[in-house]
Amino acid sequence: MGADLERWRLILGPAAERHTGGLGPENAGRDAALDWLYSRDDDLGKRDVRRGGARGDRHGGDDPSILTTVDWLEGIHRLFPKETIERLERDAVERYEIHDVLTDPEVLARIEPNPALLKAVLRTKHLMNPQVLDAARRIVEEVVRRLVEKLSVEVRTVFTGSRNRRPSQHRRARDFDLKRTLKSNLKHYRPEDRQVAIERPHFHSRTSKRLEQWQLVLLVDQSGSMTGSVIHSAVTAACLYALPGLKTHLVAFDTQVVDMTSDVDDPVELLMKVQLGGGTDIARAVDYAAGLVENPRRCIVALVTDFYEGGSPNRLVHTVKQLCEQGTQVLGLAALDEEANPVYDRDMAGRLANVGAHVGAMTPSHLVEFVAERLGT
Repeated sequence: MGADLERWRLILGPAAERHTGGLGPENAGRDAALDWLYSRDDDLGKRDVRRGGARGDRHGGDDPSILTTVDWLEGIHRLFPKETIERLERDAVERYEIHDVLTDPEVLARIEPNPALLKAVLRTKHLMNPQVLDAARRIVEEVVRRLVEKLSVEVRTVFTGSRNRRPSQHRRARDFDLKRTLKSNLKHYRPEDRQVAIERPHFHSRTSKRLEQWQLVLLVDQSGSMTGSVIHSAVTAACLYALPGLKTHLVAFDTQVVDMTSDVDDPVELLMKVQLGGGTDIARAVDYAAGLVENPRRCIVALVTDFYEGGSPNRLVHTVKQLCEQGTQVLGLAALDEEANPVYDRDMAGRLANVGAHVGAMTPSHLVEFVAERLGT
């Protein structure tokens, strides 16, 4: 059987086998792995696997699966490319809610850490016993480490400082003033080899951005729909926490308010303590933030929420208006993650914008830039 016919057989499923023929050992393994997962669909198990997978209809059956979740994970890591593996694992957790992917230590030891699995761990960790939590923590630590590394580079870039035109006696390659050096050494130009002999190099000095007496209060809605924003809020707070002159608070809320600032330098520990789900009282959280403000004109309150208020809408609008009128920068962020494609209550968001809040969605790097701009004033 040719490779093209085998691919068509994978795409179309067992019903096409009398036309395409059977599958070789490797593709038969792929077919069994896909069937184990996608035959769970009520609509005949439609497949949709990106980059190296297949698409087609599968008929679910009543026979017990011969594969355990551990067997299945072992197989897909052997049979599929990385992109397809990540899609299959994500579908297992999010689409089919195969909980032993996240509640079996043996399974967790094999699974590849990625942001989708981190979200799933945070949503299901209340189901885990201590042994499983230890295994799940590996996923949290690895994904958070990657996010911190990426954002830390952006934070350093924004807050390192900018060069100015004053000369400097400190000779550092990154501060080399090419234009001034060439201009002052043109008299040493050698036409025969078209080179300028550098007798005296010149360098820029640097000015540091002022980071004095500022506060950043991150208020984070921990309802289930905000999981991605909770993750990125924890990482962003950790990266900003160490900046001199910036006092960073991180406050999580649902119907209650929990100040998590004491754990802000350890985003892994912080995320393991977050309790996702429940109702939402945004007004109570904003009231708490208002009580933290020390110098209104040097404070940013960033409210990360979907704006679906379960508390008092009028009290929320009133408190945000008061904060803005006293000079506090209020950010209403419907999302704080890499996607920044939020679903939110546009009516409430509009009411807050009308009283002075800056409302929108941001990636973490954009929030860092916003903070840096305010601190530079």
